[in-house]
Amino acid sequence: MSKSEKIIIVGAGLCGSMLAVRMAQRGFQVTVYEKMPDMRKGIKDAGRSINLALSSRGLKALERANLKEAILEECIPMRGRMIHPLGGESFISPYSGRSEDYINSVSRPGLNLRLIQEADAFENIELKFEAKVHEVDLENAKIVYSQGGEKMEDQGDIVIGADGAGSVVRRSMMAQTTKLLFNYSQDFLRHGYKELSILSTADAGWKIEKEALHIWPRGEFMIIALPNLDGSFTLTMFHPFGSEIGFDALTTNEKLSQFFEEYYPTLLPYIPHYKEEYFENPVGTLGTIKCYPWQAYGKALIMGDASHAIVPFYGQGMNASLEDVRVFDELMDEYGTDWEKLFAVFQDERKSNADAIADLAIDNFYEMRDKVDDQDFKRKRKIEMELEQKFPAYYSKYSLVTFKPELSYAEAKSRGRKQDELLLNLCRRSDFSEIPLEEYHRQLMNISV
Repeated sequence: MSKSEKIIIVGAGLCGSMLAVRMAQRGFQVTVYEKMPDMRKGIKDAGRSINLALSSRGLKALERANLKEAILEECIPMRGRMIHPLGGESFISPYSGRSEDYINSVSRPGLNLRLIQEADAFENIELKFEAKVHEVDLENAKIVYSQGGEKMEDQGDIVIGADGAGSVVRRSMMAQTTKLLFNYSQDFLRHGYKELSILSTADAGWKIEKEALHIWPRGEFMIIALPNLDGSFTLTMFHPFGSEIGFDALTTNEKLSQFFEEYYPTLLPYIPHYKEEYFENPVGTLGTIKCYPWQAYGKALIMGDASHAIVPFYGQGMNASLEDVRVFDELMDEYGTDWEKLFAVFQDERKSNADAIADLAIDNFYEMRDKVDDQDFKRKRKIEMELEQKFPAYYSKYSLVTFKPELSYAEAKSRGRKQDELLLNLCRRSDFSEIPLEEYHRQLMNISV
């Protein structure tokens, strides 16, 4: 590869900034265009920051760029889900029967800021903020952008769109639907999200269990909480828009008070400021984007949320995007700068896996919301924990996705769903407690993918 080759990256989010770092490490000239202001001048995204769960797939990508240990210093381990049922005692549901398996709570803007700082340390990376890309000439790797009120052009050897769910690079592909045979779908949940918070104690401590992802499941809706380094928790309220108690109906202090007193009475002592945050913070939408192809003419490519935005309920959106970067980087070892071949192989390898984790994320929305305190589900989780403790080679569906990065999302989905079906059927039997653990394991190991 020639170090004079120039890569234009649109988007300086997690995927774009990580890709810029790795491409710069390979010696390319990289220019990154980001429409938002430079985060180093101040982070201004309160109410939109849904904390992220960094797990093995994301860590494996960061490790390839020698960033894993530095990023882990900014994380808090979460060793399981702390379930807070309505009218019942809270209980912990570990993520795995192996003590070494846990996920990490990390601030989205904090992680993004760190990656931008890493990118800025490279002389062969140019970062352009408040630079909005308007058009992409896909066949010539040329962009038209505006910065400081002036419209300009830039050209590279390739353009990679890592510019999120509203990707301008993807829209440029969509504008050539017939020529590229471009397929696109966007599906919104009938639920949105709103951010709240639990503040730290006076001495910067945590008011509830620190090393857990907390869930208050309430059937049609829920609240989750992830810990922050400063002792606070970021709460996310996942809630329907419609219905008598949906976002559209909770419009007054009186209605909001009545709702929280009925459904979240044990949470209320920790959030005395919830009304202010509720009415100040925006409601975000939750949707899934699928498309194909991800590349055009061997000159333009999309990855991350630009090609496969998913809902956040498996904690894999960021991990999948970072895994995109890792897989792309690994394929470069084989294909170098044969961009046309590289792009084609990359999109075909990642498409099925992106679709798989998108489907699993929807599954997990209903699991977290409806099933975490269901009796059969709790039986299944207990058996999964025992199996993972006694048979370390066994991985539950969640563990396959979260702690087995060498296994593709598509393979994890296929095997995991079959395991779930088998275990739930066994757990529904009247004699389930009499079935030896070895028999559960034998049947699970006979599953073919």
